[in-house]
Amino acid sequence: MKKIAVIGTGIMGSGIAKNFLKKGYKVYIWNRSKSRLKNLIKMGGVATNNPFKATQKADIVFEVTANDKSSKLVWTGKDGILSGADSKKVFITCATLSVSWTDKLTNICKKKGLTFFDMPMTGSRIGAESGKLTLLVGGDKKKLETIKKDLGTISEKIFYFGKGGSGMRYKLLLNTLQAIHIIGLGEVLNVAKKAGLNIKAVGDALAERPGGTATNLAWIGYQKEPNPTNFSVKLITKDLIYAKQLAKGLKSPLLDKVLKKYRSAIRKNLGQKDWTVVNRT
Repeated sequence: MKKIAVIGTGIMGSGIAKNFLKKGYKVYIWNRSKSRLKNLIKMGGVATNNPFKATQKADIVFEVTANDKSSKLVWTGKDGILSGADSKKVFITCATLSVSWTDKLTNICKKKGLTFFDMPMTGSRIGAESGKLTLLVGGDKKKLETIKKDLGTISEKIFYFGKGGSGMRYKLLLNTLQAIHIIGLGEVLNVAKKAGLNIKAVGDALAERPGGTATNLAWIGYQKEPNPTNFSVKLITKDLIYAKQLAKGLKSPLLDKVLKKYRSAIRKNLGQKDWTVVNRT
């Protein structure tokens, strides 16, 4: 059984680590805030002092940090992942990052002869904790086959999009569309109120048709604030900024409007709230 390293044990990283531990894998963990490691250590996770030491001991390394800044630090910083890298290991970023940094990291790993995948996730907290994530993959398709059994521990679906960086590009598109959808539902419900309709009846019907994950998340969040948060305003805002960078040179009025609304929520100190909060403010 392969040994696993999880670098970054926030909501998603913690879920990944827990599911590998439940299946009997040896899991080495690192997180900047040590308090986030306590429950994983109780389950059998082995805490390490830095990403380098976790990488040294593992066969598959998952990086699950918050953004470009934290990702760069754990990959290329002192005692970072790349310090303990060798060609026998598999390296994966499951974070949602900018395309520019993803491409740079892909090229760094290629020059070092390392197997690297950009593999952002979708499925929120629930998917991470249940082992039912969907993985969005860019990288070598043949090498992907060699770890699919292991990836099945944390996911129920794997979508392959092509060469390195392709999975990240798709994730930014996906999050853009979902954010547009969430805010769109809020606008429709406001019109429904003005029209004198029963909001509960309207929301329940919209959750059925057009339905889908984004509609249901938005409707659930509209009725009652999710606790704990599934996906924060701060994180979707970061993703939308990266999506805007990806769309550079193209007109993207819907993306602009949605990004503006989420930035407004940040200014209102709602950054840690669930991303559906924009429909309740």
